[in-house]
Amino acid sequence: MIPFEYRTPKNIKEVHQELKQFGTEAKLVAGGTALVIMMKQRLVRPSCLVSLRSVRGLSGIAQKDGGLKIGGLTTHREVETSSLVRRQNPLLAETYRRVATIRVRNMATVGGGLAHADPNQDPPPTLIALGASVKATSANGSRLVPLDGFFTDYYETVLKPDEVITEIFVPRLPPDSGGAFLKFLPRTADDYATVSAAAVLTLDKARKTFTEVRIALGSVGTTPIRAREAEAILRGQPVKAEALREAAEKAKQLVDPVSDFRGSAAYKREMAGVFVRRALEAALNSLPKKSKAKPSRKPLKRRRK
Repeated sequence: MIPFEYRTPKNIKEVHQELKQFGTEAKLVAGGTALVIMMKQRLVRPSCLVSLRSVRGLSGIAQKDGGLKIGGLTTHREVETSSLVRRQNPLLAETYRRVATIRVRNMATVGGGLAHADPNQDPPPTLIALGASVKATSANGSRLVPLDGFFTDYYETVLKPDEVITEIFVPRLPPDSGGAFLKFLPRTADDYATVSAAAVLTLDKARKTFTEVRIALGSVGTTPIRAREAEAILRGQPVKAEALREAAEKAKQLVDPVSDFRGSAAYKREMAGVFVRRALEAALNSLPKKSKAKPSRKPLKRRRK
């Protein structure tokens, strides 16, 4: 690797000062699971690394406005094992449990993974399907960016050079909602998926009609893809297997995969349709069972002797 300076700010104000001083020559580093590899391969050559590990107030999970607030420095493993996440949003915990290996999950941070913007990562499709947003903070203030508009190209996002992901917000799902994340992993557990798909849906009270649907895919384009046209096919329609197949066929038309050792572009496109259908089916199956009201028991009348 080429020589570089290493700064360890203690608070977000100091982070902004370092970013201002070095500009585009600086790179933020948290877990370092991706950046260090890219530096070794000389794909990026920053003159300064600004470590976030000692910055206070950027980690942790809490409830906020009914949903979940996740600090940018929170590790994948912390999301996976959080009792709050498991209770309120089990899909999110399960998705982070599926990321690579436990060694990676113990180091990789939620904000760092999103800023890295690798379209093959597991969490983005689920977070997009859940309607998540990121809080980007600079010396000039903060802004909230919906995750389905966050990624712009391979390893590129809407983040400005002086912005830091300080928080991820995941809204609470409405009643009668279910979700699922699936991926096709033909190689080892720590490899990228050939294709991944996440689906989150909400039904009406009778559970006969789709009222809201969000579908997202990974590993089949230059960015994670939200399949809006596939969602539109289901929204407002009766819950039928034919509708799921039609939405899956539409999803195939929205992806733009490349051929590599995990599969040809044509194969990945077909698999995208298959996994969207399976994710929708799994989301339906994940709906919590409706509790049946127990019949009230009338008190027994005591017979007079």
